[in-house]
Amino acid sequence: MSEPLRVWIDQDLCTGDGLCVQYAPEVFEFDVDGLAYVKEGDGELLAAPGARADVPASLRLDVISSAKECPGDCIHVVRESDGAEVAGPDA
Repeated sequence: MSEPLRVWIDQDLCTGDGLCVQYAPEVFEFDVDGLAYVKEGDGELLAAPGARADVPASLRLDVISSAKECPGDCIHVVRESDGAEVAGPDA
């Protein structure tokens, strides 16, 4: 089984394009400020800067694709165990 991943968004770099929301609406959502944020499996929006959400196993590829395609390079997908970035600007 693949290692658990977590994801977070740097809102300072978010351009509001919404590709992430299209790729994985279960994980990403726009807030009233027009920027994307991550949310937990129960749908709770995590609006604190640097807040991290679990990546459901069924959405791993969609979340990784959103990080790779993001025009703002603001999505960070990291391994839960050691925090190493597997997709995003620091990967």
